[in-house]
Amino acid sequence: MNANPPTRREPVPLPGEVRVLNLGLPLFGDAVRAQGAAAVDVDWRIPAGGHPELVAALERLYGPGSARVEAGNREVVRRLDEGAPVLLGIAPAAEVVPGLDARTVLHCGPPLDWEDFCDPLRRSVRASVLAERWASSPEEAERLVATGGVRLEPANHHATVVPMATTLGPSAPVVVVENPQGGNRACSGLNQGPGATAWFGMDAPAAVDRLVWLRDAAAPVLAAALAAAGPVELFPLVAQGLQMGDDVHMRTQATTNLLLRHLLPRLVAVDSPHLVEVARFLSGNHLFFLNLAMAAAKAVADWAGQVADSSVVVGMARNGTTFGIQLAGTGDAWFVAPAPPVGSALYYPGFGPEVSAPDIGDSAVLELVGLGGPAAAASPAVAAFLGGTMADAVAATQAADHVCAGRSSRFKLPLLDFRGTPIGVDVRKAVELGITPSVNTGILHATAGTGQVGAGIAEAPIECFRRALLALDERLR
Repeated sequence: MNANPPTRREPVPLPGEVRVLNLGLPLFGDAVRAQGAAAVDVDWRIPAGGHPELVAALERLYGPGSARVEAGNREVVRRLDEGAPVLLGIAPAAEVVPGLDARTVLHCGPPLDWEDFCDPLRRSVRASVLAERWASSPEEAERLVATGGVRLEPANHHATVVPMATTLGPSAPVVVVENPQGGNRACSGLNQGPGATAWFGMDAPAAVDRLVWLRDAAAPVLAAALAAAGPVELFPLVAQGLQMGDDVHMRTQATTNLLLRHLLPRLVAVDSPHLVEVARFLSGNHLFFLNLAMAAAKAVADWAGQVADSSVVVGMARNGTTFGIQLAGTGDAWFVAPAPPVGSALYYPGFGPEVSAPDIGDSAVLELVGLGGPAAAASPAVAAFLGGTMADAVAATQAADHVCAGRSSRFKLPLLDFRGTPIGVDVRKAVELGITPSVNTGILHATAGTGQVGAGIAEAPIECFRRALLALDERLR
C-alpha cells in the first residue's frame, strides 16, 4: 500500500483571453475567430512535402554543404546583378552563333526528338526550312527533317535563346549581345511581330514571307542603324521600362519605345528602299525588345553558370513538350518534366483552354534575372492575369522573393518602395517551400496552326527542381 499518496494538484487556471498562432490549415484559425478570439494564420508546410530523400538532401545542402553553396550563390547573384550586356549589332546566324552548322535549325527549350515536337514547334521548323529554301512545301520540309536532312538542336546549346515557337536557320538574322564583364556573348532572332508568324507556330505562306522579309529587308536596315548608333546598353533601358509599366516579358512596350527613340536619328538616315516598311513594322511591334532582353538575360545567366557549387538556377526553357532547368552547380545537365499548361489566362474571343498548347519558349530566362514574374509588381497590365488588382501583382513578386537568393540593385519596383526585383532562383528554397517560378507568357493554338490565342501565367513544374536538387546534393557529397 502506498504510504505517500500523490499530492492533489490545483486545477490549471484558463486565461480569460485567448490569442492563437495557427500553423497549418486556415480552417483551424477560422474556427477560433468564429468564437470571437484572435488568430493569426502562418502559411507553413512540411519541408519538401515530407519526401525523405529530398529532406535528407536539404539537410546536407543547408548543413555540411552550406558554406560551399552559399559562397557559390553569392557569386552567382553578383554576376546576375552586375552583368551589363550591350547590343552590338545584327548579323546572319551562321556568322555569329557559335557552333551552328549548315543545314541546322535551332529550336527553343531542352533537347527533344523530332517525333516529340508539339504541333506549333513543328510548324515553325517547317517555316524555317522553307525560308532557307531547302524545301518548296511544308510537306517536303517535314520529310526532310524526318529523314535527317536537317539537324535540330536547342538554341540554348549555342548561346542563343528564342521566344515562343521561334526557330532559326543559318541565314536568319540574329541580334548579338555581349556581356563585357564575362567576355561572353548571346544571340536571339529578330522579333517577328504580330500576325501570321512562325514564332506563333504557323507555317502558312505569310509566316514564311515574314521570315524572308526580316532577313532580306528589315535586318539590313536595322543593322545599319545599330552600326551608326554604336553599342547600346540594354539593362538601363530595362530599368526605365519597369518604371513605365513593363514587366519586360509579357509587356515590353515602354522598353521597345525607349530603344526606338534611341535609334530613330540613325534609322531615318539609312539609305534603303525598305526604310518606310521597316518603320511601319517597328511601330506596330510592341514586343520588339523582348528578344533583346532575352539575349541580355542569357548572356549574364551564362556567365553566372560558370560558378561552381551554386544552387541557383541559370537556365530555364520550354519547348511545348518539356520544361527544363539548369543549375550553376551541375554544369550543362538539363532537369526536365512535362511542360505545364498556361493558367490565369485571358483568351481571344472563340478560344479557351481546350485548344491551348502547353508552355513554350526560352523567354523564361527573363524570370532568372528579375524580370517577368518577379517584376509583376511593376506592371498594371500583368496584374490583369493575376487576379485583376495591383495587390495580386505585388503578391506574385513577393512569392518570387521567397525562393530567390537576392534582389536586383538596378531593377526597382515603385509599389514596393523601390525595392529590387528578386533574382537568382535557389533550387533549395523552391523544393523546401514547394514554390516554383511563375512565368508570364503567351498561349499558342495546340493543333490548328492559327497562332496566338491568349496569354497567361505558367507555373514551373516542381519535379524539375527536385531532380536538380538531388543531382546537386550527389555532386557535392
